[in-house]
Amino acid sequence: MQILAALFIDDISMRQTPDALTRLDLSGVQFTTKVSDSFPLQLSPHLVVLIHSEPNGTGSGVLEVTYHLGDKEIARNVQPLEIEPGLFAYRLIRAELELDEPCKIYAKCRIDKADPIAVPYTIENSP
Repeated sequence: MQILAALFIDDISMRQTPDALTRLDLSGVQFTTKVSDSFPLQLSPHLVVLIHSEPNGTGSGVLEVTYHLGDKEIARNVQPLEIEPGLFAYRLIRAELELDEPCKIYAKCRIDKADPIAVPYTIENSP
């Protein structure tokens, strides 16, 4: 299995096309957010991870997403994956992040023991 993409989003929906193909519609893809609440605060961004199961693979694995602020891990999500070989899937991850000030976090996503991909997310104060 491999991760094709990981993005912070507002919403995801699935639809069928007239020729019976499945489409994922992502809205509000973002790398920065502005918050009007005062710090410290709790933020729960949505991260979508798009995954492909190799045709000759087992179809099973483990998705791990860890959230980092500097050298500190501030949240973690681990879930088993069962995806039919040759097909695609997505997982929606929603962490509850306790933040003391505006900052940049990184969501590090990996399957099994593979090298993680890092997705940056900047949290700013709204003027």
